[in-house]
Amino acid sequence: MSRSRALLQTLVGFDTTSRESNLQLIAFVRDYLASHGVASELIYNEARTKANLFASIGPVEVPGIVLSGHTDVVPVDGQPWSVPPFELTERDGRLFGRGTADMKGYIACVLALVPALVAATLRRPVHIALSYDEEVGCLGVRSLLSVLAQRPVKPMLCIIGEPTELKPVLGHKGKLAMRCDVHGAACHSAYAPHGVNAIEHAAELIGELGRIGQRLRDKQDARFDPPFSTVQTGVIGGGKALNIVPADCRFDFEVRALPGQAPQAVADELRAYAEQQVLPRMQAVSAQSAIRFTQLSAYPGLMTDQRSEAAELIAAFCGSRAFGTVAFGTEGGLFDAVGIPTVVCGPGSMDQGHKPDEFVSVAQLAQCDQMLHSMLNALR
Repeated sequence: MSRSRALLQTLVGFDTTSRESNLQLIAFVRDYLASHGVASELIYNEARTKANLFASIGPVEVPGIVLSGHTDVVPVDGQPWSVPPFELTERDGRLFGRGTADMKGYIACVLALVPALVAATLRRPVHIALSYDEEVGCLGVRSLLSVLAQRPVKPMLCIIGEPTELKPVLGHKGKLAMRCDVHGAACHSAYAPHGVNAIEHAAELIGELGRIGQRLRDKQDARFDPPFSTVQTGVIGGGKALNIVPADCRFDFEVRALPGQAPQAVADELRAYAEQQVLPRMQAVSAQSAIRFTQLSAYPGLMTDQRSEAAELIAAFCGSRAFGTVAFGTEGGLFDAVGIPTVVCGPGSMDQGHKPDEFVSVAQLAQCDQMLHSMLNALR
């Protein structure tokens, strides 16, 4: 526990907000692993300002277990923190700091296990995978997975350590984030019919999104909360002044789809509505009118079979078969898509994630240490 806490203190001290580099943290982990005789592989982004890390302990010629976490955290801007967000503060059995729950607490426990892993005679390897830019669309891990997909031996299990209060989670929804740019024609508002009001046509598209969302409620899965796929518009902007018919409007929307449902189908349906119903009326007034859609991010859902070996393993490690799902997304669907069975189980709760005074309890950190040692004992 003291080792996990000390490592968490160091990890929280790195400002790895997604807009910043994570290289200082990655260098620390690389050097820490090297001090225990473990080599690391770094997979950089194109600008070499961020990197994934992958390391293996044990016999890599047989399938093993990946312990995976993302290194980036969400911003603290404008949040009323009562403690310094990038310093670890302990109070009333809680460890406060940005990323303590989501998800540096888990990474600290994984790193704390390294000396025991190195000292053990493992029948199967344990792999450590750290990614970047998870919080902005699960972007960084994709280059790491491209490398792993080419390897002759794939892991038998990946444990994503997102905060689940160490309850075994087998599923989450997939997500698609889209941007819609509506371009009309400006004119003086006194002659509004001679212009093409981009805001009004954007509002029509948003209204259609709402109708699509209502239809998605027809197919439900009680394992999820809410039990259906959802659509929502989260950002909108447009217009210059009240007496000018706005030429441009932009809005961003997202689809969170049940596993097995394609979120892209919602975007395709809205695009068809735009092209067939809205755009012709706009272009009848101004031929230069346009509606453009841009994908911002996407990741697949996850639904691991509770009868699978992956489910049996995580149940044994954490001592529970109370399998569940979570509302938030993870990198798990991407691991699963390249043939690596995946579960989600980590210390802390997402009720504390992304908020001011984020924390993980000391008890949860200790319980995560116990879970990882149970895994180690199973691999001896």
